[in-house]
Amino acid sequence: MNETLIISTSDVDRIVREAGPDAVMDELIAHVGEAFATYNPSETRAPVRGGFSYDRPVTGLVEWMPCMRVGQEVVVKMVGYHPENPERFGLPTIVSTISTYDTSTGHLSCLMDATLLTAMRTGAASAVASSLMCRPDATELGLIGAGAQAITQVHALCRVLPIRRIRVYDIDDSALKTFAKRLDGLAADIEIEITDRDDVVRNSDVLCTATSVGVGKGPVIGHVEPRSWAHINAVGSDFPGKTELPVSILRRSLVVPDFEEQAVKEGECQQLKADEIGPSLAHFAGHPALAREHRDSLTVFDSTGWALEDAAAMEVFLAHALRMGLGRSVRLEATPDDPRDPYESVRAAIETHLTD
Repeated sequence: MNETLIISTSDVDRIVREAGPDAVMDELIAHVGEAFATYNPSETRAPVRGGFSYDRPVTGLVEWMPCMRVGQEVVVKMVGYHPENPERFGLPTIVSTISTYDTSTGHLSCLMDATLLTAMRTGAASAVASSLMCRPDATELGLIGAGAQAITQVHALCRVLPIRRIRVYDIDDSALKTFAKRLDGLAADIEIEITDRDDVVRNSDVLCTATSVGVGKGPVIGHVEPRSWAHINAVGSDFPGKTELPVSILRRSLVVPDFEEQAVKEGECQQLKADEIGPSLAHFAGHPALAREHRDSLTVFDSTGWALEDAAAMEVFLAHALRMGLGRSVRLEATPDDPRDPYESVRAAIETHLTD
């Protein structure tokens, strides 16, 4: 009863491998979309994330992202963002774990690796936004940034749109060289073109910016005019002062944040006044007809990454783990016979030692 289920990275990998990457992504898109569409702040509380940022020993941050389903559970994701990880340490830029707590007792019921989960749910959120705001005949996908997030963006968008060509640009040649290999099996029969930044922006029906741009170093695209009907998923802005899009494009667009309270602090919305920000993705997901009215105009999804998405994604992975019998149950928390005796287990261990 008081054991904690540990779901490791090998367990997560096995879930995706055996269930199939497409099937898991489809589930995530549906589940994340449903979480947005049914979001009710009186039943689900997901506040702005908090954390620590620093520049020693390297530039990075560690954040906590909580979500509470009132009367049921608290889900907390811990995430580290360190843009130097791939080159310096051979690690992903984003590493993460996610945990659930029983609100009846505070018991930690599950701890799970969330690195792949985070990448996939970010792609799923873009797919939800794009399926609402993109033209359904969008075939041209553009990517600014060819890192890990770009792969799950492509994977998710190809599940909801008839993508036929991908144009991609990155300042890192090594990321471009391995891009097609990393997409293997996730985007069949799609032409990939490595090109310049302006070509990507100018010729995309749907555009994703997924970069590790530094604070104050944006925008990552110039003042090139996107297609008048283009939809942009801005994924990389997740910290104060870190932005990817020129304010001139934002002001010509309908800007839809994942979570406005967070987006005005960390997303593209920090460049805008309150009356320049459009409805939230939750509003559009709950009223899809309203979103479809904007398919012939320029739209932006300001994707800062919301804890609501993480809680929805964890449900998907946990259900698979339980069905497949994955994970290892361990006793992490003290559960003495007498809950008022904090030294009970210590005393018992001493007595056992003396007896031996």
